Amino acid sequence: MKEPLTLQEAIIYFSDADRAFQFALNLRFPGGKVVCPRCGSERHSFMKSRRIWECYGCKKQFSLKVGTIMEDSPLGLDKWMMTAWMIAACKNGVSSYEIHRAIGVTQKSAWFMLHRLREAMRDDGTFKLGGSEGGPVEMDETFIGGKVKNMHASKLKAKKFGNTGWQGGRGKAVVMGMLERGGRVRANVIERRVKEHVYPIVEGNVEAGSHVITDEANVYIHLHKTYYHEIINHMEGYVREHIHTNGIENFWSLLKRGLGGTYISVEPFHLQAYVQEQVFRFNNRATKDNPLNDADRFAVIMNQLGGKRLTYAELTGKTGQLPQQA
Repeated sequence: MKEPLTLQEAIIYFSDADRAFQFALNLRFPGGKVVCPRCGSERHSFMKSRRIWECYGCKKQFSLKVGTIMEDSPLGLDKWMMTAWMIAACKNGVSSYEIHRAIGVTQKSAWFMLHRLREAMRDDGTFKLGGSEGGPVEMDETFIGGKVKNMHASKLKAKKFGNTGWQGGRGKAVVMGMLERGGRVRANVIERRVKEHVYPIVEGNVEAGSHVITDEANVYIHLHKTYYHEIINHMEGYVREHIHTNGIENFWSLLKRGLGGTYISVEPFHLQAYVQEQVFRFNNRATKDNPLNDADRFAVIMNQLGGKRLTYAELTGKTGQLPQQA
């Protein structure tokens, strides 16, 4: 049976445990060269009845899930693969309640699965945007949170001057974004829209000397010292020849559509995970030069499952540390 291209085909294909196992095996260990995720040994024996290996090096057993985001999960590969397919394919995201109804797990399990998959979707940031051969990099920031006009008077009073912690503006979280035209986008939750928080993000993601375009916000006034900086004043217009930030504004519309329409309410300390989810789908979108489809995005997620771990205690802050934000 050929590999699936649609959700219906994926449901049928991965319902067979052997096919699902072989598909995951080929992605995890290309060429069939299985190594122990604990000690790296290539000496092991395979127990077909249980689909696990016994390592001769560390004397421990391991499955395909060990050393991946799925480690210690009692759920089968079929459920994990269906969830990965849906989060890769749904442009506005997919809620834990929808996964709960679709694959037959509890909502709590579905929520945990989705967050672990978001961890696998995280951009490693191994290269910077812009550079001599890259296009202009548009920069902008947006605020995520409820509308001020809809806030209760007590909350409005408490947040009116709240510019500390995770909050920015009037009780809202701030997300900083950078989009290379014709290329990729990067986005990070920041504490405040001030130079001390914005510039480290810019310098860590954009090559020095690159062409950058921003709006007239005062926080960007010193960018000309490191970059070729052009400004579009939104009081005068939104486009002046090649100078505009419409690309990153388009990304904000996609992000807010998912947050407002699918996820409804997102805690600030989980916001970066949801931002990264949308960044992944945007960076793996279909373009004229790179016609990716749902199956391709699914394969990318499956390829990135290894070497990452997110426990429930870490996700919920019970370890004393909140999830990574940037």
